[in-house]
Amino acid sequence: MSDSEMADKLSSGPPAAEQMNPTSTNGMPMNDLPTAETFEKIFFELRKVIVGQSRLLERLLVGVLCRGHCLLESVPGLAKTLAAETLANVVGGSFARIQFTPDLLPSDIVGTRIYRAGSETFDVELGPVFVNFLLTDEINRAPAKVQSALLEVMAEQQVTIGGITHPVEPPFFVVATQNPIESEGVYQLPDAQRDRFMMKIVLDHPTADEEMTILDRMAVASAAPTPNQVINLDELIALQARADEVFVDRSVMQYAVDVVQCTRYPDRYNLADLGSVIGLGASPRASLNLVKGARAMAMLRGRTYATPQDVFDLAPEILRHRLLLTYDALARDITPDHIIQRILATVPANWVSPKPNAVFGRS
Repeated sequence: MSDSEMADKLSSGPPAAEQMNPTSTNGMPMNDLPTAETFEKIFFELRKVIVGQSRLLERLLVGVLCRGHCLLESVPGLAKTLAAETLANVVGGSFARIQFTPDLLPSDIVGTRIYRAGSETFDVELGPVFVNFLLTDEINRAPAKVQSALLEVMAEQQVTIGGITHPVEPPFFVVATQNPIESEGVYQLPDAQRDRFMMKIVLDHPTADEEMTILDRMAVASAAPTPNQVINLDELIALQARADEVFVDRSVMQYAVDVVQCTRYPDRYNLADLGSVIGLGASPRASLNLVKGARAMAMLRGRTYATPQDVFDLAPEILRHRLLLTYDALARDITPDHIIQRILATVPANWVSPKPNAVFGRS
């Protein structure tokens, strides 16, 4: 297969994947309409401020529901900061933004001890990470110590200063951004540390119509839209707990495992040609996040069960930063997205329901 064929072969859905909704024992469709209406209100408020970028908004909500963290990559000016701040306002959470620079220290983000001469004691000054929604702008501009300090609080949900542990209040959600066009003064985030982010979301420029809408909205400063708060933090934590209870059939888990296994052993799935371009496949975190993300995606779509389509839709964001490519792939201009689309077009998915035709009243 030629390089262009490998790069262009895309898929719109999992092969043999379900397109039917499973039914409950009483024949009524299983759904969660009240929760779906809540999310629709959240999306409405987000879209009042953010033009386009629907995929970004949906993935950010998935990350929040899964208690994961997101890495955003795009050129400047595509509303990354605005999206994170607007989401915090809609759900009633506190928000902070840290601009990463080469001279930043770990204590600048997690906090430090300050000596009080009057009382001859040390007080702890907590850093800006102690918020619900944290935006770390241009994470690849900070040195390794700062990146590691951020990733530690992301994973442990706590900070230790002077031998005392200070937990961050839930929910805690980190959105890190990086600019792919800069190469000077940049400390590239290591592959092993990128793996700690649940998703890597790549943004593209708005369309001509969307850019015209942006101009219309920003033409009058006083008319700039302001989002309303839809839920509070307690309700958001309850939604996170509900996401954990979404039913995932074993066949859906198997599809997620097969997709991840294909990144490690492509020859087992009739994709032996990918063996020369994949240096290292996805880690077990990919399987875990595919299943967790499918649960959250099902909630957003008003269902109480996950489907292979949910796994399929989230696979690019969850896998693209977990694939290590070979020099051969880089020389042939093959990207992780090209490989992921080949895998999704090949790995089959099973039906969620053992009787899919029952939806149509056929046996």
